[in-house]
Amino acid sequence: MKTRITFIALFASVVVFAHPGWGIVENKKGEIFYTDLKQVWKISPEGHLTVAVPNVHTHELYLDPNDNLFGEHLWYNGEARDTWGHYVWKLSSDGKVSKVIPDSEGFLKGYSFIRDHMGRMYWAEGEARSCQKVVWRNADNTDTRLETPCFHNIRNLEALRDGSLGVVDFQDIRKINPDGKVTTVASRIANKNWTTSTTETQHSVMSIWDDVQGNLYAAVSSERMVRRFRPDGKEEVAFETSFPWSVSGGLVDSRGRLWVLEYNILNAVRVERRDPNGTQKVFKP
Repeated sequence: MKTRITFIALFASVVVFAHPGWGIVENKKGEIFYTDLKQVWKISPEGHLTVAVPNVHTHELYLDPNDNLFGEHLWYNGEARDTWGHYVWKLSSDGKVSKVIPDSEGFLKGYSFIRDHMGRMYWAEGEARSCQKVVWRNADNTDTRLETPCFHNIRNLEALRDGSLGVVDFQDIRKINPDGKVTTVASRIANKNWTTSTTETQHSVMSIWDDVQGNLYAAVSSERMVRRFRPDGKEEVAFETSFPWSVSGGLVDSRGRLWVLEYNILNAVRVERRDPNGTQKVFKP
């Protein structure tokens, strides 16, 4: 199960290609769902593409234990009003689309697409470039604030299989263990010379995910590659693409295949699959 989180309020003034969608997930049937910011696509186990949810601008996706798919639709109301709106949708496992949160003004708050195996949802609290903390919402709708050292610019969160929480803090990869201890997996994985995030550099690392072997992956969009961090501390390049393409998200499926969500400067989106035997295949409409 894969999830992704976004902080839309931080991105509203930036052009779309600077913050593409990174939502890509696999259900129990082996179907892959991904966003291209216009709709959500489904890739069947046989490799056929169909539109699963039309006309939704969502950056991230979440699959619950019953294979219900969740996402957001975000829209701009035009320069005259200069406001935003959103709703949260659900595609049930039987193919029906419904709204979980109705049409609402502004950006989505107090709700996230990051869920762990206990059903808790996570998000970042506090202003970027100051002192951010991670908050989770319990089943009884109470919130718990993790009293960890400060994070400075949380770009992405990921509920990992071992019960820990992965954090992209600008271009540093960190983990919050179940006991609340924060460890650093790797630092400055995009550019060692970048010490402070800026509007131009803050999207350098788009997302993280893991696999059943405990490897951690990061989509380093500024370098057009996916880096893999092994439990023994070894770091390696798991995937590379070339101009005009870059990477935003990914997953390792139930068969051990690496799927990478890519975008280009014209906002086109494609998915590339790398099999353990080296075979590769590109999926695009």
